[in-house]
Amino acid sequence: MSSIKEYKLFINGEWRTSTSGETIDIISPSNGEVVARVQNGTAEEAIETLEFADKAQKEWKKLPARTRADLLYKLADEIDANTEYLAELLTKEQGKLLKVARFEVAVTASFIRYACEGARRIEGDIIPSDNPNEQIWIQKVPRGVVVAITAWNFPLALAGRKLGPALVAGNSIVIKPTSETPLATLELGNLANKVGIPEGVINILTGPGRAMGNALVESPICKMVTMTGSTPVGQQIARNAAQNLTHVQLELGGKAPFIVFEDADIDAAVDAALHSRFDNCGQVCTCNERMYLHEGIYDTFMEKFIAKTKAIKVGDPMLEDTDMGPKVNASELKHMEHLVAVSIEEGATVATGGKRPTGAEFEKGFWFEPTVLTNVTQDMTIVHEESFGPILPVLKFKTFEEVIGYANDCEYGLAAMVFTNDMNTIMKCNDELEYGEIYVNRGHGEQHQGFHNGYKLSGSGGEDGKYGFEQYMEKKTFYIRHKA
Repeated sequence: MSSIKEYKLFINGEWRTSTSGETIDIISPSNGEVVARVQNGTAEEAIETLEFADKAQKEWKKLPARTRADLLYKLADEIDANTEYLAELLTKEQGKLLKVARFEVAVTASFIRYACEGARRIEGDIIPSDNPNEQIWIQKVPRGVVVAITAWNFPLALAGRKLGPALVAGNSIVIKPTSETPLATLELGNLANKVGIPEGVINILTGPGRAMGNALVESPICKMVTMTGSTPVGQQIARNAAQNLTHVQLELGGKAPFIVFEDADIDAAVDAALHSRFDNCGQVCTCNERMYLHEGIYDTFMEKFIAKTKAIKVGDPMLEDTDMGPKVNASELKHMEHLVAVSIEEGATVATGGKRPTGAEFEKGFWFEPTVLTNVTQDMTIVHEESFGPILPVLKFKTFEEVIGYANDCEYGLAAMVFTNDMNTIMKCNDELEYGEIYVNRGHGEQHQGFHNGYKLSGSGGEDGKYGFEQYMEKKTFYIRHKA
């Protein structure tokens, strides 16, 4: 009998085996072995789940927002109480460092708590009318059933980021985690039941996007789709949701420029660039994807940066002294190898890395060295195609106008990073960089009270803060006429 754990679908507060009779193997990125199995759900089960969620939402929205938040505070507490278990599960399924996985669990709970703080801040407006004896009331109300589709790089945190505001606002939710990393997210079902969240308010499904995902998005029961993932998938979701004019909120690809001007603090910029490229094996949407260094500091910067890149310890993500783990799957590993090969063909030089590391521990799994490419030009593939991995092209620039042109020469517009101590340069970057998030004199990493949104092909809508919370609500306008 197999000792591999099998997870079921979490529908209406119950764990159910899919009628498909099929399962999906979850593979460890560290060694290629099967970690667990999940259900290969069907389109019919997706529709049934939406129906349960719709019924549950009609009762859930009647509860005071504070009452909804109190239940979610308990959920956040349970997430914290299970930190080590959830973190180890994240590391096994995704390959991230255990210390990073612990941080992700903490952030998941923090996302939910931040949303709970907004329960008493759901505010509308009273506006004067042009008519006598009349007022205009604008009220914010829940949308209904929210479908949340999450990515594999931070699966649990992304679930918490969406679940918190959706439920506090009075919606119910159907979460569809990616097939690569669904395990920690599925565990939320047990925790939801434990704290008494009503059945049907939280549902978690696993299955192929082409069948189950499309069914969720295309159903008229779905009133909002919030998705984090690749741009092509986001574009398809938007097309599928358009037939019902369903509200769609997308956080998609990125190709963040990391710009270091001549007057920058070099040591601080080196450390930030290192963290913002190789954190989570480069699998972060706001990561340093292409680095632009002023020619006056290029040599000094690169000497320090290459030395620190070479010192990155790649290895078992469960060990505390490891700096970088594996890529998430074989397809991603092949993409890294392809990008390096194309870059060399186009004239770039591999300054360090560029291949699978050697040694017995790297023979299985999906490993790739921290890689820096030099002699890169703006027209090369690596400057424009998202790598989402530990590969960094480095380019020189002379003038402000030149580097702003390079930075904006991109179909994405999620994040940018700038290092300079000149306030005029900072303000000019603020005016001219075409990005939804700009980090000045620090690396990537948004905060709950900010607003995480992208320009161009990096998405629409946005998460976090009061502006992200508003995505999960509709506005209803009343014209109230009364007797004088």
